[in-house]
Amino acid sequence: MAKALYGHVTAAPDRRLLDEVTRLRATVRALEFEVTRLRAENDRLAAAAAEADDFFRIAEPALT
Repeated sequence: MAKALYGHVTAAPDRRLLDEVTRLRATVRALEFEVTRLRAENDRLAAAAAEADDFFRIAEPALT
């Protein structure tokens, strides 16, 4: 059993598996970048919407 475990640990990794892991890591990096970009855009739009809301709000009633 020890020989089987030792052989498993020291065996060279499968090239297809390494390629898949590399591809998946690149995909994750791209998605994390997209999430960051979308959050920044969302914050910008939320600030613009809040500013526009303040612009259209009347501080005092028009008719008194």
